[in-house]
Amino acid sequence: MLGIPINKVTSSVQKGMGDIMGSLLIIICLGAMLGKLVATSGAAQKISEVLVNAVGEKHIQWALVTAGFIIGIPLFYGIGFVLMVPLIFSVTYKYKLPAVFIGLPMLASLSVTHGFLPPHPSPSALVVLFHANMATTFIYGFMIAIPAIILAGPVFAQFLKKIPSEPLATFRAEELPANKLPGAANSFFTALLPVMLLMLTAFFPYLGIKDKQILSLVAFLGDPSIVMLIALIVATFTLGIKQGKTMSQLAVNYTDAIKDIALILLIIAGSGAFKEVLTASGVSGQIANQLQTFNLPPLVLGWVIAAIIRISLGSATVAGLTAAGIVTGLVTQGHVNPNLMVLSIGAGSLAFSHVNDSGFWLFKEYFNLSIKDTIKSWSMMESLVSIIGLAGVLIINQFVK
Repeated sequence: MLGIPINKVTSSVQKGMGDIMGSLLIIICLGAMLGKLVATSGAAQKISEVLVNAVGEKHIQWALVTAGFIIGIPLFYGIGFVLMVPLIFSVTYKYKLPAVFIGLPMLASLSVTHGFLPPHPSPSALVVLFHANMATTFIYGFMIAIPAIILAGPVFAQFLKKIPSEPLATFRAEELPANKLPGAANSFFTALLPVMLLMLTAFFPYLGIKDKQILSLVAFLGDPSIVMLIALIVATFTLGIKQGKTMSQLAVNYTDAIKDIALILLIIAGSGAFKEVLTASGVSGQIANQLQTFNLPPLVLGWVIAAIIRISLGSATVAGLTAAGIVTGLVTQGHVNPNLMVLSIGAGSLAFSHVNDSGFWLFKEYFNLSIKDTIKSWSMMESLVSIIGLAGVLIINQFVK
């Protein structure tokens, strides 16, 4: 119906599935295995106990938000999601707290870093496209990120306490006695190893090392899929073998983890197919051409274009890069601060995540929610982040010339 030749429809579907699963499949599968082990070994229980003892049960939500923000800066969103979900569920099971109320603020902090802060793919690419300054963009983005996370996270979550949620059983481990739990250092080290590896590889270029072979090796080791593989291998020893588990027991754990997320993988693949059909038909191009006629201030125009493409196609990265191509002329002609345009488009690219976005389905399926409740919680949180982000950009623009 969109005009794609009928013999090209299947290849569009396959390409869409391949594009999205190519980058996510290994990460989600290895992340589920790691999450299952973190849960069943008692590491998640130990981490939650340490956090609660440090800040008190009353403030556990803020502890998780802070952890999500710190972890979200170097970590790709998909990895951060599958790493943090077991921790969220461990806290909700242990202290009988509403899963959405506790979990959404942490995921809000991950989402904000994904849309606003380098080194994430979209803001990093936009910095290059607009010839902006990476450090300045990060500082402005950090200033906007804090209020966005607070308002769209803990404040908004106050209205979500009554949303029913029975999260995936794969991350629900039986509570272990204290003498069978791994140590706090072991638990934190293993759960946060992917974060530490990615941070090391992110800062490596600033050490001034020029050797091409070393740089190639670091680039290989810094790939998210390799990072997750290394983390799972280490966890197999630190939380598995070292805790008295046999390889056959661990294999059963890992197999169960993959079974539990099989449906999620198919749903995410479906959202990729949907996005590619819309792209291949030229819908995204038609939308872009129509939006160029809008008579709006440049920063607002960039946000609106990114938001409409995001709502139409689902991908924050695609929305950001497509919007950038349309407004590049405004930036290069000196009509707008390039650092703020990066953040305006980044904010727009997070607007109203719904059924064509893989993040929507990840949240819905992991938290086992209805579509209606997912829209009330996840989609509204993303929209709040987007609107608050635009407001922050416009406020900073009044002081920066």
